[in-house]
Amino acid sequence: MMNYIWLTIVILAIVLGGINGKIENVTKSAIDAAGNSVTIAIGLVGVMALWLGIMKIAEDSGLMTLAAKAIAPFLKKLFPDVPKGHPAMASMTMNIAANMLGLSNAATPFGLKAMEDLEKLNAQPGTATNAMCTFLTINTAGLQLVPATMIGIMASAGSKDPTAIIGTTIAATCTALIAGITAVKLLEKLPVFSIARYRKGESS
Repeated sequence: MMNYIWLTIVILAIVLGGINGKIENVTKSAIDAAGNSVTIAIGLVGVMALWLGIMKIAEDSGLMTLAAKAIAPFLKKLFPDVPKGHPAMASMTMNIAANMLGLSNAATPFGLKAMEDLEKLNAQPGTATNAMCTFLTINTAGLQLVPATMIGIMASAGSKDPTAIIGTTIAATCTALIAGITAVKLLEKLPVFSIARYRKGESS
């Protein structure tokens, strides 16, 4: 779907540029953007390597484990349907801990594994459970204490103070997290979102 959306935007840009007689500007902008993307990507390599190295040190030193243990009690309340000691809980904990450090690349494998583990607990395969929806909400909100990836992008783009976004990032992601969890916990109580109701309507 995203491929079609981007293709439509590109085609519209070319068509509108031709209609307005600015096709040369469109071409120049495309070439400039391609050059800038390469520059930013190369600059981002070093920063990402640094943060991934820090992440590895944190993992080997036990910092990730401590972070996981700190948020584990909260997860038990948010996911009452997940049995204690189930692999899904460990995967979700590591995913959230990595996201809090702004390392989305490191968090992705844990997130995928968590969904696979949650699916094993699913009594209705193919239909998202309350635990799945809650985890997806937390993951989408993306609570970040250190937005490492964004800091790296800003630094490679020449920002004089790339760490200035830390405070606003924490505030924004905390707000999104609270709103998301509140919404998902309220909606899961409504009969219209009941799996049993969904299956009944599907069979009819």
